[in-house]
Amino acid sequence: MADDQTGVFKALADPTRRQILQDLRDGELAAGEIASRFPISGPSISRHLTVLKAAGLVEERRAANRIYYSLVEERLAVSLGNFLSVVCPEQVVMRHKRKKPSRTRSTP
Repeated sequence: MADDQTGVFKALADPTRRQILQDLRDGELAAGEIASRFPISGPSISRHLTVLKAAGLVEERRAANRIYYSLVEERLAVSLGNFLSVVCPEQVVMRHKRKKPSRTRSTP
C-alpha cells in the first residue's frame, strides 16, 4: 500500500471519523454543526477533522468566522478502489465483465 493511502486508512480506523464522513455525504457542514452531533468535546472533533483533512478526505472552506467542511468523495473512492484492486484483483475483473453490455446481433 502506498504511503499516500496510509493516512486514508488511519483516518478510517476511527468510528467518529467514519461517522463524520457519513454526515458530510449530503453536503458541507460547519464545524459547530459537526461537533453538535457527537457527545465529545469541540477540541476532540477539531482533532478528528484535522486527521480527515490531512488524509485528503475532507476539505475546508472559511466564511467569516465559520469553517465549513465537505467530503472529498473521489479521494475516498480512489483510495479504496486502489486497495481493493491489489487485494482482490479478480473482483475488479468480474466487476468490469458485469458492466459490459451484452451484444446482440441485429438482423437486417
